[in-house]
Amino acid sequence: MLRLTWVQPEDLIGHELRQATQDGREPARIAARWRAAGGPEAPSRAGASPGPVSRYLRLLAEDLLDELADLPSRLADDEPTDLARIRALCPDWPARPVPPAQPAPTPLRMEAAWLGRAAGCLLGKPVEKLPLTAIRQLARSTGNWPLNTWFTARGVPEELTTAYPWNRRSAANSLAENIDGMPEDDDLNYPLLNLLLLQRHGPRFTTTDVAQLWLDELPAGRTFTAERIAYRNLLCGLEPPLTARHRNPFREWIGALIRADVHGWTNPGAPATAAEQAYRDAALTHTANGVYAAMFTAATIAEAATGTHDIHACLRTGLTVVPPRSRLAKAIRHGIQLAEAHRDFTTVVDELHSTHAATYHWVHAIPNTALIAASLTHADGDFTGSICRAVSGGWDTDSNGATAGSIAALLAGSPGALPERWTSPLKNRLATSVADFNGTGFDTLAQLTHSLTHLETAHP
Repeated sequence: MLRLTWVQPEDLIGHELRQATQDGREPARIAARWRAAGGPEAPSRAGASPGPVSRYLRLLAEDLLDELADLPSRLADDEPTDLARIRALCPDWPARPVPPAQPAPTPLRMEAAWLGRAAGCLLGKPVEKLPLTAIRQLARSTGNWPLNTWFTARGVPEELTTAYPWNRRSAANSLAENIDGMPEDDDLNYPLLNLLLLQRHGPRFTTTDVAQLWLDELPAGRTFTAERIAYRNLLCGLEPPLTARHRNPFREWIGALIRADVHGWTNPGAPATAAEQAYRDAALTHTANGVYAAMFTAATIAEAATGTHDIHACLRTGLTVVPPRSRLAKAIRHGIQLAEAHRDFTTVVDELHSTHAATYHWVHAIPNTALIAASLTHADGDFTGSICRAVSGGWDTDSNGATAGSIAALLAGSPGALPERWTSPLKNRLATSVADFNGTGFDTLAQLTHSLTHLETAHP
């Protein structure tokens, strides 16, 4: 029986009921109708429930999804999705750079960023979906706590792996003993797609250009959550930005954030431009805080790409493109404050989980972005410290490790500044199903990224 993940209406309705509560709507009556009819809760970890429901429940789920979309939100004024309204809410929106322009990052800095993204992602892959307790116990069992290097199955007691098995898809290629280059992951696929996007359409690409590129180059089976919903919506004939809203309870999850790096890498010293590019990308699949997370990341990376600012200045710049009364801005500020207040990062993580875990899904952008900001702050931008803190904090471990790794590696400045234990196992190649990039070296990707770098020299 095929149970296609992330699209079954009976699985989406539980997520949408939760999302509706989070974004300021009142779904109680609709939730009562769903439960009275015997509708199931959303799967907590998987993308689909194990078996189908009745035809009646499926049709009811579709109707209720549409009713939920029509509910008004009390947060709409503070959390718009329209770019003009976002900018109007940001009093410190970055100014356009004026001459002299920032120097382009060297290909070596770009290579470090690619390597950092890959290493951070790979570190988090074997423990993705595992609870925080499991991550800590698995690392402690091999003397790797506080986390400082790759996870390994060697020496882990059998009862521990029985209770907390490694991520099924990733264990075969992401534990220390079996890493052989960078395996395929959506956290690397999307930066590759965005290289193609800039090659074909330049920095003034549209959201429709993004959609067409996906249909041309991205296998549907390599999409998840909001990206899969948007892909389905495109095939059903819907156009952006409706693709992000229609029956899409994942529209504030982390998917747009993981697509933001190239927009920052190629706009050094131009965080506003990076954020606007990330917006046009994110608008295909996300709304409100899901979009802000991508804009925050792109602006932070654009500031880091110059190599002239420390991590704290970069994060402050990232916050300037996020509506300050939004839930995301509040969560990021809270994460940074915790990191500044506590020497023990375990305390920071416990506080973040206490604040967010009961409210948000483990793939939601709000807790994950707060954790990324806290990790980078607490590590003071150090590469190893940043990726290890991000992964040890749980939730979407591979995506958080990837983004923290990209930013920290940019600040490091070159592949040689990254510890060899992180770069050597990558063997200068990555696997992917995107276009003809399979087996490409990170040095080659760096040269291509460098060639696409856009340097603004004046106000528009």
